[in-house]
Amino acid sequence: MKRVVLYLIAPLLAAACGSEGDFDAAGTFEATEVTVSAEAAGRILWFGAREGDRLAAGELVGAIDSVQIYLQKLQLERQQASLSSSRPDIAKQAAALRERIARQRTECRRVENLLRDGAATLKQRDDAEAQLKVLEGELEALLSTLGKNTASIDENTSALDLQIARAEDRLAKCRIVSPVAGTVLARYAEAGELAAPGRPLMKVADLEHIHLRAYFTSDQLANLRLGEQVTVTADFGGGNRYDYPGRVVWIASESEFTPKNIQTRDSRANLVYAVKIAVENDGRLRIGLYGEVRLGENAQ
Repeated sequence: MKRVVLYLIAPLLAAACGSEGDFDAAGTFEATEVTVSAEAAGRILWFGAREGDRLAAGELVGAIDSVQIYLQKLQLERQQASLSSSRPDIAKQAAALRERIARQRTECRRVENLLRDGAATLKQRDDAEAQLKVLEGELEALLSTLGKNTASIDENTSALDLQIARAEDRLAKCRIVSPVAGTVLARYAEAGELAAPGRPLMKVADLEHIHLRAYFTSDQLANLRLGEQVTVTADFGGGNRYDYPGRVVWIASESEFTPKNIQTRDSRANLVYAVKIAVENDGRLRIGLYGEVRLGENAQ
């Protein structure tokens, strides 16, 4: 009877021993996680993101009170409109003086003709020309003053443009949006609470494009290249194991001590190199799930 039991156990032990070392590296699945923080201070008016929700990049999920900023923007726009209305109309304001100059030039020509006929004196001609120069000087001074006033108004208008743009930027930051497409992992705030710049509101992760962070020994790196196709086995426990095609997308440039929860092919190795392997998620993979990697002849 003992021999029968031994004969039955021997194949199982052989199978168990044969399964050891059939993977080249092991690690856990990770995803690109983004913590979305508030960019403005104020009361959260509404916040619709729930844990497990799938969000698109740029999707609006909440809003922070922005009434004061909006009123400030309206005030700046009114100031800008008032300033623009005070811009001088150079053509109209100089029109009367230009008309006087035109009449004076006509007078100068008339006096010059009379002088040739002997009906006017040199003093009359000099007085007419002097009056013309005075009017031309007044026009030049008027145009200079109006030009400076217009330039000053334009500068002030540009400054208000910048303040309005700043207010619009602050209004935009009162909108809570997801910067990336992904799934909400955690929610840290509720509607009605006060938000402050930098306060975390939610965490979003791209679970469709997940990667396995595995650890390789130094002697394995010689045969490992970026872009190499490998086989990744996700271990769900209870004998549930699924294979996925993977691609090496990153190899650490420095070694690190083997994490306590990670097994390596060489149990004596103290230093390992982290490697990221991209895997397309079919909906079953989760962050923190254990996985194994097979390279070369070990890959399926």
